[in-house]
Amino acid sequence: MLMIVIVFAIFLLINMPIAFTIGISASLFFLQQSTIPFSLAVQRMVTGTQSFPLLAVPFFILAGHIMNASGITQRLLKFADAIAGHIRGSIAQASIVLSILMGGISGSSNADAAMETRLLMPTMRARGYSDGFSACVLAFGSLIVPIIPPSIGLILYGFVGQVSIGRLFIAGIVPGILMGGALMITTYLIAKHRNYDPVLPPRKSLKEILLDIKESIWALLFPVLLVFTIRMGIFTPSEAGAFAVVYAIWVGFFIHKELNFQKLKQAIKDTVEDNAIIMLIVSMAAILGYVLAYGRVPQSLAQFLLGISTVPGVVMGIIIVFLFLVGTVMEGTVNILLLTPILLPIVQRIGYDPVHFGIIMAILIQLGGVTPPVGVNMYTVCSLSGVPVSVFLKDSWPFLLAILAVVILLVVFPQLCMFLPNLLMPQ
Repeated sequence: MLMIVIVFAIFLLINMPIAFTIGISASLFFLQQSTIPFSLAVQRMVTGTQSFPLLAVPFFILAGHIMNASGITQRLLKFADAIAGHIRGSIAQASIVLSILMGGISGSSNADAAMETRLLMPTMRARGYSDGFSACVLAFGSLIVPIIPPSIGLILYGFVGQVSIGRLFIAGIVPGILMGGALMITTYLIAKHRNYDPVLPPRKSLKEILLDIKESIWALLFPVLLVFTIRMGIFTPSEAGAFAVVYAIWVGFFIHKELNFQKLKQAIKDTVEDNAIIMLIVSMAAILGYVLAYGRVPQSLAQFLLGISTVPGVVMGIIIVFLFLVGTVMEGTVNILLLTPILLPIVQRIGYDPVHFGIIMAILIQLGGVTPPVGVNMYTVCSLSGVPVSVFLKDSWPFLLAILAVVILLVVFPQLCMFLPNLLMPQ
């Protein structure tokens, strides 16, 4: 087991693609064992992807790409500006609201970060916002997207941990909105301190807001229909993903009439690429999952943590710090696939609900997207906007503290996560 850890760390340091880092290091275990055939590693790799809930992943990815090609983003931005455009830091506030709305459509934080940077960064600069502030708003706002359903991360967590994906979807709604609220308050305070937008545009009238809602209604209806159909038992999460694709095509071709076969072809191509990456990681993680289970790593780690303290709050605090640190060095999908089978039994033993923990874990892992050295969302925004990473990091602390405050709030008050799933989808 020590050899696996050493090889894994070396490959990670030399920037080998994470799927191969996991697969090669885990396969060493079978080469060291004379009683376990190496063919079992191949078998685990194949069977790791043979799961009905995983069908939801490519469907939701495809639906997100089609909706982004259907003119939905511009309509949602107009609606977001109608809601938040009159608040200090107006364009920045609208970008956060847009991320909340995109959470019900895209499910990809990195895609949201790239899209909003191209769309809004020039306007933010024209308004006189600093580059660091603007980049931080766009990167941290994108973290909301994978928390609000449909979320690929929550699907993978539910698949690995055998947790209800429907309840996870519903549980992510309030935390996602709280994240947005925390970031909007932080944005307001910074904008006021730096005197951004000294002359604000007038608040839009109710008539104008209703008109924007009318233009965006098909996008706004999507997450509502998603939760409703799963809650009523009309669709499983996988079937809801297939419904999402049909819905996206129907809206793009027949309602907005902005989707054409060329855009659909590109959306399918992007989906194939995204899904190939995710499925390769899933298959490799299945090998490592078997090795961890064979070596009783979850049980050993549980005994170690509970040996430090039996107080649930202390153990959860240690896990939160651990997840935050791990999120800074490994990509989110990998963390969910590797750490869920290790940490979920521990938090269940100390009395935490797996749905509640899933939301907390998803938020903490997403923070890795805005912290070095991995920081995928951070690098995406900085690269597309030409903002140095050092400038980004200098302005990132208030936003990082805002998200961590939401995590603490969710730990202390679990009903913020559990109220809606207990109400709409009781066990």
